[in-house]
Amino acid sequence: MIARVPKELEPELRRAVRLGWWTIGWQLSIVALMALVLGSSQAMKTAWIEDLLGLVPAIVFLIALRIERLPPDRRFPFGFTRVNSLAFLASAVVLTGMGLYLIFDSGQKLLMAEHPTLGAERLFGQTVWIGWLMIGALAYSIVPPVILGRLKQPVAEALADKVLHTDALMQKADWMTGAAGILGILGVGLGFWWADSAAALIIAIDIVRDGSRATRVAIAELVDGTPRRLGGPEVSDDAKALEARLEEMFPGADVRLRETGRYIWAEVHGVTPPDAPPDLSACWAGDPEKAWRLAGVSFSY
Repeated sequence: MIARVPKELEPELRRAVRLGWWTIGWQLSIVALMALVLGSSQAMKTAWIEDLLGLVPAIVFLIALRIERLPPDRRFPFGFTRVNSLAFLASAVVLTGMGLYLIFDSGQKLLMAEHPTLGAERLFGQTVWIGWLMIGALAYSIVPPVILGRLKQPVAEALADKVLHTDALMQKADWMTGAAGILGILGVGLGFWWADSAAALIIAIDIVRDGSRATRVAIAELVDGTPRRLGGPEVSDDAKALEARLEEMFPGADVRLRETGRYIWAEVHGVTPPDAPPDLSACWAGDPEKAWRLAGVSFSY
C-alpha cells in the first residue's frame, strides 16, 4: 500500500506549491536589494545571509513534493514518502550550521571590538547616509516574510508537513532579523559601535535554537522514532492516541509507530493477526481530520 494525500487536501498541496514559488521570487528580490547596500554592517551581513538561507526550505519542499509523487518501482518498492523526511533534515541542518557560523562571526567581531563604518552614498545627486538605505532595504525584507509565514502555517498544519512548517519558521526568523538589523544600524548611527554585532549575535542564537530543534525531530523521524508533533521534539498527541487505541484493540500487543514524511505506520507485535486487515479509520483515535496520516497497520509475532 502506497500512501497518498486524500483528494480533499489536493487544493492545500497546490496552495503550498504556489507559496513555495512566491517565497523563492520574493526572497530573490530581497537578496538582490540587500546585496546592493550591505556595506560593512555585521547585522546587514547576517540578515542578507539569512535571507539567502530562506530559499533553502522552499526549494527542498518543492523538490521533495515532486519526488514524493513518483510511483514505486522495483528499486524503490515502498515509494518515496520518506523523501519529505530527508528534505526536512536538509533544511534543519543548513539552518543550524549557518546559525553556528554567524554566532562565531558576530562573537569574534564583538570580542575584537571592530567598529563598523557606515559612510555616505550619492543618490540622485544627493548625499545620503548609507544607514538609511540599509534600513529601507531591511524594512522591505520584513514585509513578505510576515505575509508568507502566516499563510504557510495553516497549510503546514493541514498537510502535516514539517518542511513547510520549517519554511514558515524561517519566514518568522527573516522578519525578526530585519527588525533586529534596523535596531543595530540605528545603534551604530547613535554611536553604539557594539549594537550592530550584538543584533547579529541575537539573530544567530535564535537561528540555532530553531535549527537544532528541527534537526532533533528530523533525526528522530529518519531513525524510525515515534512520530513527533509539528514544531517540537515531543511525541505527538495523535501518536499517543493511536498507540492507546491499538493496545486496546489488541491486548498484550507491543505497538510500535514510525513516521515517514507526513505519514504514520503502525506495527503490532506479539499477537495473532486478524483474519481481515483492520479498518484504518477505526484504528485512528487522534484528530479526525488527520486520519489519512495512518498509512498502514502490519502484524508480526
